[in-house]
Amino acid sequence: METKDNENTAVRDMEISECLQLLGENYIGRLAYISWGTPYINPITYYHDAEEKCILSYSSPGFKIEAMGKHGSVAFQVDDIQSIQKWRSVLVQGRFEQLEGSTAKLQLHRFTEGVKRTIANRDAEAPKFIKDFSSRLQEREIPIVYRIHITDIVGKFRED
Repeated sequence: METKDNENTAVRDMEISECLQLLGENYIGRLAYISWGTPYINPITYYHDAEEKCILSYSSPGFKIEAMGKHGSVAFQVDDIQSIQKWRSVLVQGRFEQLEGSTAKLQLHRFTEGVKRTIANRDAEAPKFIKDFSSRLQEREIPIVYRIHITDIVGKFRED
C-alpha cells in the first residue's frame, strides 16, 4: 500500500484573500447563533459585501432573528467540498445588525443583485427575480434584512 507524504495531505490555513474569494464565489452558507444557551445552525442564502466587509441576508420575523438580536454574536461558515481529501472551509465570526427603513430596502436590493451575479458567475444561470433563488419574499410578512459585520475570518483547506 502506497502512503502519501503527510505534508501533501495536511490541513492548512488559507490566506485572508483566499477566504474572501471563497465567500464571494458562493451564496449558500450556514449561520450559527445561540438561543437559550443552545447553539443552532441554519442554511441561508447570503451575499458577501466585500466593500462593507459584511454578510447580507434576510429572514422572516421569528426565532432566529430574535435570538441573533438578543445575543448579537454569530458565526457563519461556507464550504467548497470536492472530496474528503480536497476541500476549503471559511469560518466568519461577526456581529448581527438588523436593518430598517430605507437602509433595509437598499441593502435588500444590494443582496438581490449580488446573489444574482454570484449565481450567474458560479452556475452559469441568470435568475431574474429574488423568488428564483428564495421563497421567503413570497410570504406576506415584510422580511427582516440583516447584516453580519465580520470581526474575524479564518479558513482551512486540504488538497490531495
